[in-house]
Order: sequence, then C-alpha cells, then structure tokens
Amino acid sequence: MSETKNNNRSIIAIITMMFLYAMIAFVTNLAAPIGVVWKNQPEIGGSNLLGMMGNFMNFLAYLFMGIPAGKMLMKVGYKNTALTGIAVGFFGVLVQYLSGMAHGLTGFYIYLLGAFISGFAVCMLNTVVNPMLNLLGGGGNRGNQLNLIGGTLNSLAGTLTPMLVGALIGNVVSVDMVKNRIEIVADGVKRVATEADLTQMASVNLVLFIAMAVFAAAFLVLTLIPIKNPEIGKTTAETKFEHSPLSFRHCMLGVIAIFVYVGVEVGIPGTLNFYIADTTKGAGTMFANAAAVGGFVAGTYWLLMLVGRFCAGFIAGRISSRAMMLTATSIGMLLIVAAIFIPKENTVSMPLFTGSGIAITAVPVSAMLLVLCGLFTSVMWASIFNLATEGLGKYTAQASGIFMMMVVGGGVLPLLQNFIADKAGYMISYFVPLAGMAYMFYYALIGCRNVNKDIPVD
Repeated sequence: MSETKNNNRSIIAIITMMFLYAMIAFVTNLAAPIGVVWKNQPEIGGSNLLGMMGNFMNFLAYLFMGIPAGKMLMKVGYKNTALTGIAVGFFGVLVQYLSGMAHGLTGFYIYLLGAFISGFAVCMLNTVVNPMLNLLGGGGNRGNQLNLIGGTLNSLAGTLTPMLVGALIGNVVSVDMVKNRIEIVADGVKRVATEADLTQMASVNLVLFIAMAVFAAAFLVLTLIPIKNPEIGKTTAETKFEHSPLSFRHCMLGVIAIFVYVGVEVGIPGTLNFYIADTTKGAGTMFANAAAVGGFVAGTYWLLMLVGRFCAGFIAGRISSRAMMLTATSIGMLLIVAAIFIPKENTVSMPLFTGSGIAITAVPVSAMLLVLCGLFTSVMWASIFNLATEGLGKYTAQASGIFMMMVVGGGVLPLLQNFIADKAGYMISYFVPLAGMAYMFYYALIGCRNVNKDIPVD
C-alpha cells in the first residue's frame, strides 16, 4: 500500500515538473509578442528597440543568476530550489499583469521589472528541472526519457505561446495609425482609429492568468510531495581546480558561441513577429489581423525547432557535432542572406491562423525562409555544448555554469538587431543573426579544436 502511495506521489511530481518544463518556454516566449503591445503605446512611439526590452530584461537575469542558481541547488536541494523558482515566477508574472493597470512609461517600467523577475525564475527552473526529472525517473534510460518528454513539452509551449498571444491581440492598432487617422473596423463599424483603440496589455491578460494558475498549482503540489535529494556537493569540496574552463581556448570560444547562438535563436522569430505585426513599416498591411498572423509565423519557427530536435535525435549518434554545426550554420546563412535580399512583395502561401481560423495565406518569401531557420538552429545548443566541453574533465561543471550565464545573449543580440531595425529596416537588421551564424560556422570549422591538451583535467 505504501509503495503504491509513493508511486502515485512520484507520478504527480513528474507531471508537475513536466508543466514547469513547459512553463520555462511559456514565460520566456511571452516577451517578444507582448513587446508588440508595448511598442505601439504613444510613449514608446513604435520603437522596436524598446519593444524588445522585455525580452532583454528576461535574459539579462541569467547573467546575474546563472551561477547562484547552481549554488542554491547545491545548498538547499532540488525541491526548495524549485519552490523558490516557482514563487518568483508567480510574482514576476503578477508584476507584468499589474503593469497593464498603470499608464504610459510607468506601466512600461513595471512591465520590465516583471520581465526581469520572471527571468530569475526561469533561470532557477532551468537549473533544477533537468536533474530533478532525472532523479524522479531513477536515473539511467528512464530519467533520460522523462527529460526528452519534458523537452518536447518545452518546445510545444514555445510554439503555442506567440500564437496564443497573437490571437488575443488580433490586429495591432498602432500609434502611427492614430496619428495618421487610419481607418479601422471596430465592432463591425469602419471608423478612424483613436487612442482608445490602441492595443493594450489587457488583451493578453488570459495568458498571464494561465501562467499564474500553473505556478500556483505547481507550488501547492510540490509542497505536499516529499522528494528526497540525492547526495550532492561531495566531490566538489575535494576537487582542486588549478585553472579556469576559460583557460581552454575551445571552451572560451564556445562560451562566445553560446552567447551568439541564443541571440540568433531568439532574434530571428522575435524580430519576425514585429515585422509581420507592424502595419506601418513592416508586412502588417498584408493582413487583416497582423498580430495574429505574426504570432503564428513566429510560432511556426519554434515548431520547426521541435521537429529539428526530434529528427536530430535519430542521427546524432552517427553524425559528429562538428559536422552537424557546419551543415546547420551553412544552410542558416544561405536562408538569411536570401531573406534579406528578396523583396517583401514576393510572396508564398503558408497555412496560418488569421484571427478567424486556419487559412492558406500569402506571406513574404523572406518570412518563410526565416521560419525555416528554426530547423537548423534547433541542433546548435547541444552541438556547441559538446564541442566546448570536449576534454574538459573536472572543469565541465564550471563551464556549464558559465554557459548558463551566457544565455544573456538572447537579450543582447535581439536588442541590437531591433535597434538596427528602427534605423535601417527590418530585413537589414538580419545582418546581426547572419554575423552570428558566421561566427558559429568559424567555431565549428576552426575554433572548436582543443589546443590546450597539456592542461591536466583529472
């Protein structure tokens, strides 16, 4: 009877951690589509740079919390770290919700604070979810299986989030539309847009309520379930580190590659969402519900990342990480170059959610090419990690902590990209991820070679 009870508790704990795995992507991927709302407020004036600030704040938290999260795990254990992350996540989403009740820049600053707090939570959960699922599964193949299932749910949540937010926003009413007295259809009546019609945070309250409900339920369930921590931290106290992981040239260049990769991975769909949703300077004039279409296009990118990771799982045992990186970055560069130079008037049909249902819709060819990049960015994190930690031995754990800090690239590079988008146009801004792809190609070709084999790693 007691064994059955313990099994039931383990199943509940596993399901809870699966939901948290999904919430990591859900909360992270809220930033770019919600940025569509904020960039179109009168005080922001349509700035893509400021619209991407929520995403920047979310990823900036990794720089401060990457290593402390690992130390917290060692000090207070898996369960307490997870509970802390859940509580912080609930509070971060609550602050984002409250930002919609304020006006102007005050509300924007409150939103940025909420995004930063949410970033702390996501960093803590990222640190604990993988090992905790492995623990609940008893390690070995079962633990790995649970992590793979969790990773699939993570990718699925990342796919659905921009789609859901886009559907809730529908068509964007921007400050430029109000200034230029553009006509809109509201409640079936065609009239000139006013400030009262501007897209507001209240439009996305539903997703914030969902996030808070999941965090609250997960906290309650995890509090009631006893989880025994494994023995952690023993070997760390006994191990002497004469060098830093950055003493290895291939690791140092790999740390830069991780920074660049996350920026490329996030910047491509995030800026694409802005481009499709923009009804003045982007491709939004092509659609009746531009934000809905933009969210679906961005979501398709994340869906292709899920497909790419699933397919890569079958071939990774036969193809080296280096060969995979060289192929993925080469094709990625070709897709981005083509997207930059093909005029937006050139269109191709894609099945998209248009606000009223799924329909075959004409979108710029450049958008489709950028969406296809998701297939190839999907394999890059694992490949870079493998190449950068090859031959590190006892320094591998320290390197992992540094990699977690470098996730901040997902905030920095998209911010730079959207600064360029404001100044020179959306497609020109894609030279930023193109340069990132070029660096990762260099890393796979030359930079990943371990030239410091004389450093002892035992």
